[in-house]
Amino acid sequence: MIAARVRHAERADLPRVAELTAQHAEYERADPPVPDLAQRLAGYLFEAATPRLCCLVAELPDGEIVGYATCAPELSTWEGREYLHMDCLFLTPGHRGLGIGALLMDAVAAEARSRGLAEVQWQTPVWNEGAIRFYARRGALGADKRRFSLRVNP
Repeated sequence: MIAARVRHAERADLPRVAELTAQHAEYERADPPVPDLAQRLAGYLFEAATPRLCCLVAELPDGEIVGYATCAPELSTWEGREYLHMDCLFLTPGHRGLGIGALLMDAVAAEARSRGLAEVQWQTPVWNEGAIRFYARRGALGADKRRFSLRVNP
């Protein structure tokens, strides 16, 4: 286990979070994030009267941010209740397998509890076997689904 702490992101962390998000997108074989991602995230984290997004960062003792997790409340129609949706959890490759991911997961679970939510949900690509094993070791249950997106013009 490496010494690290997880804390809520601050505005000054957002350029690094955007860098990590770009690495995350590349790892998941997705399109890169938008160029102004840090500014967009700031709106959801710091500029809204009631912030919708939560961003947690994993920080080493020297101040280096090596991972992040983002989450926001969502609604389950089938269960008629809210849950916390973890949109992202990412660690730089050199910092995986050191217990930092568990710290991030614990912090996400704590965020759910602080909001009065009894469940966290997320998805990971079916080919990401390392992540699937990590989540299973933490007691998470998986369900196969295919994720779709549809672009619409506002």
